[in-house]
Amino acid sequence: MIYNAISCLINKGIETGLIEKTDHIYVRNQIMHKLQLDHFPEKTEAATDETIPDLLEHLVDYAVQNELIDNVLDEKEILAANIMNCMVPLPSTVNAAFWRKYASSPESATDYFYQLSKSSNYIQTKRIANNIHFKTKTDYGNLDITINLSKPEKDPEQIRREREIKQNINYPKCVLCIENEGYAGRTGHPPRANHRVIRVPLLGENWHLQYSPYVYYNEHSIVFAEEHRNMRIDRNTFERLLAFTDRFPHYFIGSNADLPIVGGSILSHDHYQGGQYRFAMTDAEDACSVELDDWKEVSASVLNWPLSVLRLKCDQQKPLLNAADHILQTWKRYTDTEADINAFTGDTPHNTITPIARIRDGAYELDLVLRNNRTSDEHPLGIFHPHADVHHIKKENIGLIEVMGLAVLPARLKDELDEIRKLLLGEKNNVAAYHKDWALEIKAAYGEQSDKSKATDIIRTELGKKFTRVLEHAGVFKRTNTGEKAFKRFLQTVNERMERP
Repeated sequence: MIYNAISCLINKGIETGLIEKTDHIYVRNQIMHKLQLDHFPEKTEAATDETIPDLLEHLVDYAVQNELIDNVLDEKEILAANIMNCMVPLPSTVNAAFWRKYASSPESATDYFYQLSKSSNYIQTKRIANNIHFKTKTDYGNLDITINLSKPEKDPEQIRREREIKQNINYPKCVLCIENEGYAGRTGHPPRANHRVIRVPLLGENWHLQYSPYVYYNEHSIVFAEEHRNMRIDRNTFERLLAFTDRFPHYFIGSNADLPIVGGSILSHDHYQGGQYRFAMTDAEDACSVELDDWKEVSASVLNWPLSVLRLKCDQQKPLLNAADHILQTWKRYTDTEADINAFTGDTPHNTITPIARIRDGAYELDLVLRNNRTSDEHPLGIFHPHADVHHIKKENIGLIEVMGLAVLPARLKDELDEIRKLLLGEKNNVAAYHKDWALEIKAAYGEQSDKSKATDIIRTELGKKFTRVLEHAGVFKRTNTGEKAFKRFLQTVNERMERP
């Protein structure tokens, strides 16, 4: 069986273009070495309907059963990545192929690299397929809901090892560093032997393009600085985002905010996220237009969106950048106590921006999402952060992906929502205490259901409403008369401080 699995895996490598047919003996010998095999039969079965991830699982299971590795998550992940690395070209080869295809079109280059990242099992396609994903209609458009089931649970032995092993290793410094390319991995740090990145210089600096191993949307990419440095939102950020859209006009690109609470999960390494996907925010309509007195060539509007978003459009980069930077600098020092907005506590800043860039209809677009990370006694996790009444659904930071309308919700909800469905169906259930009030409100609103599919649709609709509330909590200017007046006060301040260079 192990020989058949190896032969099938090699054939899949040939079918997907990872290797050429003439490479099969070399690759076979490399895999044999990983599995401590010293011979190979002349004839093996090499036809299969199984995928590369399926076949990898067979090889890893063999290694566990024959005590080549321990039955521990990290050891299994490391072996799988190293087996696939036997078939992944060197970084220089991948980059040469990417830019050769780029000469034909940017799309053909990213298509090649995305397929390579999936075929090499760097993108965990089999695990991603476990995610629950659906769209739900709201007042702001069709929001995306994802219940994240893709990341494997750590087994008790894995957890014990991570607690007991005390390593003073600072290499790679974080999971985004360029030093991860080809890194074998260790306890507590994911293997990246089959990982490749594309060198994409931006404004004279070395930046790199890769895909997320657990993509949440089509071609979910990460663009990161070669230098390990903290996230920072400034004029250079806007310039890099637009420079990237020049190179890859079919991709959007955006950045998490650079402050705790309103930033993403990794603030220690400057990076952006992009891809080829239309989020609900992309198609959000204008709530009102905005006049920028000193930048008449820049079209500006406030979006009809739960967060506070200014959309700037222009067919020229310079005026767009000047206007965006002016808005950023004005916002960073803006205080409005009536709206609970304070720019500083002592020397600690609270105001920043989540920016998103794209090219649409031949013009540049910059979405500037105003963020504030101040806390209070009433909201100790953040005034403009999910409040306590939605923590049973989402308690984590609202990063770039959520800002644009895609909820990434915890795996626990899969089973917890099933219990709420049982309640709606009048069946015996065990609804979690923190969902109880919400579940009873749903049942009171819709009544007892007899159809499972209808009950599921109801829960998904109500989950979309909860996520909408999550986003509304993150909006610094609320979608109310009072909030709209506060937003206008900020826009007046923007114009008062306009100074064209």
